[in-house]
Amino acid sequence: MFRAAITFFFVAIFGSLLSAVASPIEKRSSGRGTYYATGLGACGFNNVDSDLIVALSTADYAGGAHCNQMITITANGKTASAQVRDECPGCGAGSIDMSPSLFQKFASLDVGVVQVTWSF
Repeated sequence: MFRAAITFFFVAIFGSLLSAVASPIEKRSSGRGTYYATGLGACGFNNVDSDLIVALSTADYAGGAHCNQMITITANGKTASAQVRDECPGCGAGSIDMSPSLFQKFASLDVGVVQVTWSF
């Protein structure tokens, strides 16, 4: 009986650990996607318009906790990856501001705004 209980315990622990490794926690969000003229970002790096970077809303920026983290963005049926390098104080939660070169992967700059979904 004791051996069966120990075996069950280890199987349960191993299963939950394997499950955690197989499905990492991923933040998903959605909102408006706009673009901005880059420069010195809140993460402390100088960026240029040709960099594939993004500024997160203040709520999502989390005091810089996501600086240099890669995110995957989808809009207009297209997907691209970008690096978090800035904060967008004017963006609502879930919305992002993109470098011009990143925005152009989804739409012409003339469009100005696209609906995006993104995740870490």
